Parts: sequence; C-alpha cells; structure tokens
Amino acid sequence: MHSLATAAPVPTALAQVDREKIYQWINELSSPETRENALLELSKKRESVPDLAPMLWHSFGTIAALLQEIVNIYPSINPPTLTAHQSNRVCNALALLQCVASHPETRSAFLAAHIPLFLYPFLHTVSKTRPFEYLRLTSLGVIVETGFHHVGQAGLELLTSSDLPTLASQSAGITGALVKTDEQEVINFLLTTEIIPLCLRIMESGSELSKTVATFILQKILLDDTGLAYICQTYERFSHVAMILGKMVLQLSKEPSARLLKHVVRCYLRLSDNPRAREALRQCLPDQLKDTTFAQVLKDDTTTKRWLAQLVKNLQEGQVTDPRGIPLPPQ
Repeated sequence: MHSLATAAPVPTALAQVDREKIYQWINELSSPETRENALLELSKKRESVPDLAPMLWHSFGTIAALLQEIVNIYPSINPPTLTAHQSNRVCNALALLQCVASHPETRSAFLAAHIPLFLYPFLHTVSKTRPFEYLRLTSLGVIVETGFHHVGQAGLELLTSSDLPTLASQSAGITGALVKTDEQEVINFLLTTEIIPLCLRIMESGSELSKTVATFILQKILLDDTGLAYICQTYERFSHVAMILGKMVLQLSKEPSARLLKHVVRCYLRLSDNPRAREALRQCLPDQLKDTTFAQVLKDDTTTKRWLAQLVKNLQEGQVTDPRGIPLPPQ
C-alpha cells in the first residue's frame, strides 16, 4: 500500500491548499458513508493539486471506489431513470478519473487497466434529459483527456465552464493537448475497443457540445495513419462515417455551429487523403460544402475556409472531365 504521507513536497502555489484535508478526503473515498462529500471536495480541488492523480492512483482502494460509483449507475441507464443528483455524483467521480487519465505518470496505467471501458455504457445512452447529457459529455471528457490532452491550434476549441450547466461544470472541463508521445497507444486502444460507433451515435443525436467533442475524437483518430487506414479499410466503416458526417452537414446548414463545422470539415479533409475514400467522396460530399451555404458562418474562420478549399481541390485533382469541364463518372 502506498503511503500518502510520503507524497511530494507541497509546491508554493498550493500553500492555500490543506494537504491533510486532501489526504483525508482520499481516505474517505473508501467508505460509502463519507464518499459523496469527498468526491465533491476532491473534484473541486483537482485543478489546484498537480499531483492529485498519482495520489489517487496509488492510494489503497481509491480507483475501486471510483469504479464502484460508475457501476452503481448502470441500473439507472436502462430504463433511463438517472436523476440530477445521481448524475452530479457520478460526474464528480468521472472528474477524478479524468484527472488520472490526463496525468503523464498515470495515463498509461489507466489505459492498460482498460478503465475507459467502464464509461462506454454511458456513451451508448440516447436519453436527451439533462442528467444523461452531462453524463455523456463528462465521459467523453475522460476519453479526450486520456489521449489528446492539451489544446493545440488545430484542435478542440477550449470548452470552458461557461459552455456547461452548473451540474457538469466541475466535471467536464475539457482542456488538453493534441500531440502526445504515447498517442499511438491511445489510438490503438480506441480502435480495438470500438469507440468509433459510439462517437458516431453521439455525433448523430447528441447536443451541440457533445457532438463537438465526439467529432473531435473521430478527427484525432483519422489524423493518425492507423486510424485513417482502419476507417477506410471496409466500405461499411467508411460509409457509416460518411453518412453521419453528411447528416451533420445538413443539420448544420439549418442550425449553424462554427466550432462543430470546423471539426466536420477537418474529418472530411483527412478522409480525402485516402485514395478510395477520395473517390467515394466525389460522389457523396454534401452540396452545402461546395456552395456558399456556410460562407457567413466561416467568414472569420480562415483555418476552416482553407481546409474546405483544400478538400474541394483534393476531390477535383485527378478527376476525369468531358470537354465542357463536367466530371465523368468513374469507369
């Protein structure tokens, strides 16, 4: 058993945080009677205690207690009876797992233990009530933190607490970086555990914020060569992705969202790097991406406009046309 008393020295910035209280709350996670308050207090402190993740991971019984919180919610998923109180409590547990998922010292062990699989049932849910929406969003946040954990220029727009209702604001702070040394390990894990169908389900029917995060995860998988090859390996996989992206474009033409459109366009652009996918996209790319439908939405977004222009160019290159410049169908 790891002794919490041997934890690293207190950094200056943490002078205001009572370390003894942190130790006490971690110990209280082991007891069902004191767990709820401990979850709440620790989830509030996760930003201000840099070594909270190793403390949680190495203290006896803590991860088991967090997983117990998750499993306890399963009966409320189907039929969907999850209450706001239940959702808030489990989201606080997820916030602590998010902390473990994003820390360089604990991330690989977190993946090796297959802990994200415990969250997949939450991503399967389709209920549109607020408690379920926060549950899905926070679960997606854990996946994002596991793999892509600092926001990069071309990455996920920073989602601040202002994007989220109070219930989820403590637990779904999705910040994190795109490029990481062990990203291949994460991509392989996500591909072998069938995250893509779950993301596609949320991309089709989730809230705008959940759709944005799920599309970001798909984008990250596609940007990896292994991920792109996997999705384009069979017609079924590619057509499922293309169908959902097409539905999203249609929906975005009615209810615009610049940040969601950005990730949708990036997914299309990356798909066009694959020769077989490029051939298929020539037939099925939505007209709204070829005309001026999104001109107003993208007027200040030079990056997405550039991606969109590149996408159209990629699809035109190598295409056979008749003397009038009209594309001919493939032979």
